[in-house]
Amino acid sequence: MERVRIGELAVSRLGLGTMSVTGSGVWGEPRDPDGARRLLRRARELGVDFFDTADSYGPAVAETLVREALSPYDGVVVATKGGLTRQGPGRWDRNCRPEYLRSACEASLERLGVDRIDLYQLHTVDPAVPLEESLGALVDLQAEGKIRHIGVCNVGPADLGRARRIATIVSVQNRFSLADRSSLDVVRICEREGIAFIAWAPLGKGALSRDRGLGAVAATLGWTAAQAALAWVASVSPATIAIPGTAAVEHLEENVAAAALRLEPQSVEELAGHGYRHGRPGRRPARALRRVTSWVRR
Repeated sequence: MERVRIGELAVSRLGLGTMSVTGSGVWGEPRDPDGARRLLRRARELGVDFFDTADSYGPAVAETLVREALSPYDGVVVATKGGLTRQGPGRWDRNCRPEYLRSACEASLERLGVDRIDLYQLHTVDPAVPLEESLGALVDLQAEGKIRHIGVCNVGPADLGRARRIATIVSVQNRFSLADRSSLDVVRICEREGIAFIAWAPLGKGALSRDRGLGAVAATLGWTAAQAALAWVASVSPATIAIPGTAAVEHLEENVAAAALRLEPQSVEELAGHGYRHGRPGRRPARALRRVTSWVRR
């Protein structure tokens, strides 16, 4: 796989998000914990070396499964996050107070079974807590050797600029896909500044995988709809890392195969003028892809 740098670390451009290895509503244990561990190990066998998790997935469940499946992490970069708390299935609340973030990070260290977390990300911006205070806690943890690199999630250009005045930010993780390009300006900042951009929900929470029009056009290339959508994310910028999540090995293998597919550079600009904009449907993605088929190669 192609590589993207996160600080001095180089990781595969297609990673694995671990939200889907938990129970329904990202709550509790998965139905098949052994199957979840097998899926994580299979991802590693396929060449994935970047795994994104969070203390809030479960909560605590995904981090534990990652340790059980992948420790001692030979050649693997594990990123985790803090700043969201859970009260039940599908329920998420913000808590980015410095004291909470410290306790969350230290609990993640224990669950992951490491002395230092390669990439610790502020999961959200908490309007009740100044960003400077939240990130200040992570800077302190970094100085203590508990965090190697700091990243931020779900930020716009203004908050990214504030964050960079407080800490050395090596990554941004925002929602981004063919169906939602609202973070394209952040992608461009990351590309310019040498910051990795980690795209969560790169398949639009599965909607793009099921898009029949996109699937029909992708099939003419020997691809699936999911593979076409992931290839688009990779084509937007050399800074992007896609982290699709799944609980099924067959979908994992399909997604990882997309890492070998390429859209020619000129197709990216053409495709960007069509399809979905910021989550609002415009022309169908399939129409846009059909127009650039002649520029696509394996």
